[in-house]
Amino acid sequence: MLDIRWIRDNQESFDKALAKRGVEPHAAALVKLDDARRSHVTKLQEAQQRRNSASKEIGKAKASGDEDGAQALMKEVAEIKAFIQNGEEEERRLSAALEEALCVIPNLPLDDVPEGEDENDNVLLHVYGEKPEMAFEPKEHFELGKDLKQMDFEAAAKLSGSRFVVLKDKIARLERALGQFMIDMHTDEHGYTEVSPPLLVRDDAMHGTGQLPKFSEESFKTREGHWLIPTAEVPLTNLVAGEIVEESQLPIRMTGLTYCFRSEAGSAGRDVAGMLRQHQFQKCEMVSITDEDNSLAELERMRECAENVLKKLNLHFRTMTLCAGDMGFGARKTYDIEVWLPGQNSYREISSCSVCGEFQGRRMNARYRIEGEKSLKFVHTLNGSGLAVGRCLIAVLENYQNEDGSITVPEALRSYMGGLEVLK
Repeated sequence: MLDIRWIRDNQESFDKALAKRGVEPHAAALVKLDDARRSHVTKLQEAQQRRNSASKEIGKAKASGDEDGAQALMKEVAEIKAFIQNGEEEERRLSAALEEALCVIPNLPLDDVPEGEDENDNVLLHVYGEKPEMAFEPKEHFELGKDLKQMDFEAAAKLSGSRFVVLKDKIARLERALGQFMIDMHTDEHGYTEVSPPLLVRDDAMHGTGQLPKFSEESFKTREGHWLIPTAEVPLTNLVAGEIVEESQLPIRMTGLTYCFRSEAGSAGRDVAGMLRQHQFQKCEMVSITDEDNSLAELERMRECAENVLKKLNLHFRTMTLCAGDMGFGARKTYDIEVWLPGQNSYREISSCSVCGEFQGRRMNARYRIEGEKSLKFVHTLNGSGLAVGRCLIAVLENYQNEDGSITVPEALRSYMGGLEVLK
C-alpha cells in the first residue's frame, strides 16, 4: 500500500509512475477521499474542543447562579456528544473508503525499470551457458515422463481433474531431490534460515502481501475461511506483520520449501500440456526483510542466489529485467530467470525475484527502529523463487535426456538420488 501523504505531495509523479504500468491516473480521486476524511476529522476535533470548553462553562454558570445559561450549555454538550458519536463512525467509514481505494493501487516502479506493456518489452540482463546440442529431436518433459511410465496425467485427472499430475518411482524421487538440493543450498551456502510455515493462512496474511483484495480469484479458499497459500512468500513475509524489529536484526533472510496452490484463473488454454501450469506445485521460496538503504543491493544478492541453483545444475538460462507493464502488483523491480527447455525450443520462467520497497511493510504495519532515533520506518521486503521445483524438474528432464529416452541425473543431485546416475 502507498502513502497517501506522499501521493498528496507528488500527484504528478504518482500518476506518471502509474502510467508507466499502464494504469490510469488515481491521484485526484485519492486526494479527494483524503480531503473528505481530513475535513471530517477537523470537525470532530473542533467539536471535542467545544465540548470540553462548554463543560467548563457549565460549572461557571451554575456557580454564578445562571441556571438558564447552564441548561443551555448542557443541551449544547449533549448535542455535541451525539455528533461526536455519529462522527466517529463516519470517520471510520471515510478511513475505510480511503484504505480500500489505496489497497488496489499497484506499487510504483523504480526509475530504472524499463518502459513497456508486456513480456515482449522485457530487457535482457545476461545469459548463462549455452543451449545443449542434441543429435536427435528432443522430446518434451511429458513425453519423456510417459515413456518412462513415471508421469501420469490421466490418473491425476481421475483423482483431481485437470492441471494435476501423479509422479512415480525415480521421477518422484528426482522432484524430491531437487527440492532438498535447493533448500540445502540456500541454507548452507546463501545464509537463509529454513522455515516450515502453515499452508493455510487468514485474510490478513493474504492482504499483507497484496494477494487480497484484488486477486482473490487466483487462490483457493476453504469453507472455514482460510486460504491455501499461492506462494510461501505469504506466510514467510507475514512473520514480521505488526512487529517492530531493531535495525541491527536486519536483514532477515528466510527460505521455505512448500506446496503452493493456484486456481490459475484466466489461464484457460495456456500451457495445458504437461506440468508447466499446475494447481498444486512445490516451490522453494526466498524472502528478505531489510531496511530502506539496503533493499536494492539485497535484490541483486537474491537474484544471484536463484541463478546459482541453475548454475550448479549446469542449466542454460537467461535473466530478464521486467518492464513496468509486466511486473507483479507489489513489485518495484523484478528479475525473471528463464531456463532453456529443448523440448519446447524456448525459454520459460523458473524464478521471479522482486523488491517491494515498503509496499508490503505498510500493509502489514511491519516496522524497524533505528538506534538513537525515536521515529520508526516501515521495513522493505523482497521475495524470489529459488526455484520453482516442478519447472526445474521439467528443465532437468528435457536438458539431460538421452536419445534412448533415459535421463542422466545431474551430478549435483546424485547424492540425493542414492548415487543413481541414469533414469531408465
